[in-house]
Amino acid sequence: MNFTPRTIDQRSEAPVTIDEGLCIAHKGCTVCIDVCPMDLLAIDPDTGKAYMKYDECWYCMPCAKDCPTGAVKVAIPYLLR
Repeated sequence: MNFTPRTIDQRSEAPVTIDEGLCIAHKGCTVCIDVCPMDLLAIDPDTGKAYMKYDECWYCMPCAKDCPTGAVKVAIPYLLR
């Protein structure tokens, strides 16, 4: 299975990416959306999967930590590690 991070227009790679093969949002899961304090994630109406709709991530990580399938990945910039 190939995993291609979703990109945001006018930006490079999105800080939060969802592996659509692992995401179960189409089955009703909204954990990542519910725990994001910035309200950055949404359900894509075309795929039924979660995705990052705004590029304003604080890298706080609850979306990745609470995802029951491990579908959410947060790319923390090198200078913040």
